[in-house]
Amino acid sequence: MSEHQTNNNMNNNNNNNEMDDSKKYGGCEGPDAMYVKLISSDRQEFIIKREHALTSGTIKAMLSGPGQFSENETNEVNFREIPSHILQKVCSYFTYKVRYANSASEIPEFQIDPEIALELLMAANFLDC
Repeated sequence: MSEHQTNNNMNNNNNNNEMDDSKKYGGCEGPDAMYVKLISSDRQEFIIKREHALTSGTIKAMLSGPGQFSENETNEVNFREIPSHILQKVCSYFTYKVRYANSASEIPEFQIDPEIALELLMAANFLDC
């Protein structure tokens, strides 16, 4: 086998591995993406599991609706009214909710700092979660 053929085979193997990795680990692109990107009003990005984001009725409508939302195609949701310190707590809540849904064990209290309680309540109301 010539050196050129060997390099081509190595490149093909690398391309196949990259494709396998994207299937294995998911990503934020395409209709079957395992992750979505949530962007706060101060442009912080949070990449979370799609399953967790779908805890929110609002996000679920945006990502699952029939082509009416651009988020449906990009898997990115911009929140112009939710700052990063609140969106971070919302993402933590999504994980908490998925973790303890249908749990037979005792469910620990979800901790909320009193300073952010009102902002968090407004975000939760908007996000329907």
